[in-house]
Amino acid sequence: MLTLLSLQAAHGQQRAESSAMTFFVTSAGRGFGGNLGGLAGADLQCLRLATAVGQGGHSWRAYLSAPAAGGQPAVNARDRIGTGPWVNVAGVQIASSVAELHGEGNNLTQETALTEKGNGIGPTKHDMLTGSNPDGTLSVDAADTTCRGWTSLNAGRAMLGHSNQYGGGQRPTSWNSAHLSRGCSQDALRASLGDALFYCFAAG
Repeated sequence: MLTLLSLQAAHGQQRAESSAMTFFVTSAGRGFGGNLGGLAGADLQCLRLATAVGQGGHSWRAYLSAPAAGGQPAVNARDRIGTGPWVNVAGVQIASSVAELHGEGNNLTQETALTEKGNGIGPTKHDMLTGSNPDGTLSVDAADTTCRGWTSLNAGRAMLGHSNQYGGGQRPTSWNSAHLSRGCSQDALRASLGDALFYCFAAG
């Protein structure tokens, strides 16, 4: 069985190598809507996709916030992703720091929000799972903004960002906090121009 530990062990030598890509949009979700297997499952998906294109030598983290659970405090997406800078597979810098990423100076656009394969997302799949406020902290715009901590296939809702910084919602130009989803199923997420995709950042 493929696990986070086995992938890290198999690609341990890559960690010493320089890798250009430190940011990407997932080319595919897990296939279970908002159920990403929690934060650990989402991180593993980032690592799987990065490893498939020879970029497994980083500590990949999904840009997702999560509520307090199991005696553990709430998690803010901004605190999971390291300090930057981050560049896409084409070598274009998205942001130099956490502050720039969450400010008006970031370079996350439809042209730069590329998958690990170097493909653009386009407007029909621009909704990214984040569960976050514009500043990268856990969104409390509704009772549930994280599909129950990224474990729900149906119940709940998720805060979404627009990878192209364009569309509808309360904050249509926000890459990480545009509007809530209609639900957490794959169909509900696709109904609002998404596909249960999310951002991955190299934290180290």
